[in-house]
Amino acid sequence: MIRLTNLADYAVVVMAAAAREPEVKFSAARVAELTSIPAPTVAKLMGTLARGGLLSASRGVAGGFMLARAPAEISVAEIVEVVDGPIALTSCAGNHVHDCVMEGHCAIRGHWPPINQAVRGALAAVTLAQLVQPAAAAVPVPATSPATQTMLAD
Repeated sequence: MIRLTNLADYAVVVMAAAAREPEVKFSAARVAELTSIPAPTVAKLMGTLARGGLLSASRGVAGGFMLARAPAEISVAEIVEVVDGPIALTSCAGNHVHDCVMEGHCAIRGHWPPINQAVRGALAAVTLAQLVQPAAAAVPVPATSPATQTMLAD
């Protein structure tokens, strides 16, 4: 099973809460109320998402957090990458990781990049605008897009 970290999952939920009212500034406490995610976790995530350019933050009485771009311009892949870093299914997918005992003789290592690109492409195809639609109205994402088919064929 492939799973997002809890923080990446919560970040998507936080961003979806903000996307439901993209012109509103939210406090971390208000988002915690809306999502039932603990307030300290929401505050940490909103700071991370702001540093990653997905939320804009302002201080003061009228301050708070709001989406930095329209919901249709923010993908699930971007959210996950701001929180967890590059999308990779194995630790050897990055060029700088050397913690696998099979590294010197693994015949599969070179095949992970197109797989990682396909997974990232699938997450990039889903926007916040789609996530905040009722489930029945959400547009299904094809299992494999033409771009993904081309990547996998190479």
